[in-house]
Amino acid sequence: MSTYSQLIYLQTKTAAHITLNRPDKRNALNAEVMKELKTAFAEADDDPSVRVVVLRGAGKDFCAGADLAQLEQTSNASILENRSDAEQFASLLLQIRHLSKPVIAAVQGRALAGGAGLASACDMVVATRSAQFGYPEVKIGFVAAIVMAIVRRNLGEKRAFEILTTGRSWSAEEAEQMGLINRVTDDADFDNGIEALLAELSNVSASAVTLTKSLLYQMDGMSFEQALRAGIEMNAIARLTPDCQAGIRKFLGKA
Repeated sequence: MSTYSQLIYLQTKTAAHITLNRPDKRNALNAEVMKELKTAFAEADDDPSVRVVVLRGAGKDFCAGADLAQLEQTSNASILENRSDAEQFASLLLQIRHLSKPVIAAVQGRALAGGAGLASACDMVVATRSAQFGYPEVKIGFVAAIVMAIVRRNLGEKRAFEILTTGRSWSAEEAEQMGLINRVTDDADFDNGIEALLAELSNVSASAVTLTKSLLYQMDGMSFEQALRAGIEMNAIARLTPDCQAGIRKFLGKA
């Protein structure tokens, strides 16, 4: 197991819990944090005992976005240096999307800017009722450019435009209503809500979840016909998995 200075990596029976551990900085993102996140996600993906990955933040907030020191550095960097920095964040979001295991963002407190993007990049988002989400980049003349790809896929054009250009914060209940997050729990029941979702995902076929995630995200940008053809190929592959063959035998009463 890797060692981490910016994260806490804890494994339970079927889940890897990755916790951003910079509560004094509101778990803000910098180069070191993103590097450790990539290592932790890879570690969870390579572990066959891990069925689900949970990402959360230590302390009061999930993640406040970019670290202030990082922002100061980018203001003095060249366009090539800034592009390289942006690519690091984009590659982290891509890694989450390509991970073979489902990733749940467990959000309490604030998830702002890149922190909101990090949560939205996960396959599911569960938040406490007191949580807040927002993309305040426009307030400092910045553009939420990388996370826009996720917001646009999660939401329609009108709502995405509003979220990205007003800079306001949204409550967890508002975020759920617009489809930005999946579930809202009472603050006191947060851990129970996460455990309930873990149980749901751990009690179904791991291979079916992996193949479903892969196909779902492949369909981005496909035509209807292309999506159907991709579905045909995945359907054939799924039938040959041990989980599916065992499930069919059980359904037919031959197990």
